[in-house]
Amino acid sequence: MPIDQSLVGRSFPPTEPYTVSEEKVREFVSATGGEYAGGAAPATFPIVLAFDAMNAFLGAEQIDLSRIVHGDQKFSYERPVRPGDVLTATLTVASLRQIAGADIIGTTSEITDESGARVCATSATLVHRGADA
Repeated sequence: MPIDQSLVGRSFPPTEPYTVSEEKVREFVSATGGEYAGGAAPATFPIVLAFDAMNAFLGAEQIDLSRIVHGDQKFSYERPVRPGDVLTATLTVASLRQIAGADIIGTTSEITDESGARVCATSATLVHRGADA
């Protein structure tokens, strides 16, 4: 069954506040095959929050993660992420179309600091394989 078009434009509740620590940045960098020398987090670090926001969206809409293929991810920055930042992510469904039994879901996630200032935004394309795909 296709995902309902009424989701387009809908925002989901923000993630729980996430405190960026040097330890978490170091773990992320190590998991991606690099070394962390201190300072700003890598440009892809906000995927940690964006993934939490995506999982909350999928859970709220009862969309099975095992039927999702991640198609695209982009980041747009206002400033670097640094240890000590307390961040949240708010996901919005930006677009939705159906092609050959699959739902192509475009999402954006605004990453903000504890003052509410935008740190960065992510956009993702998720391909949801329908039962007949």
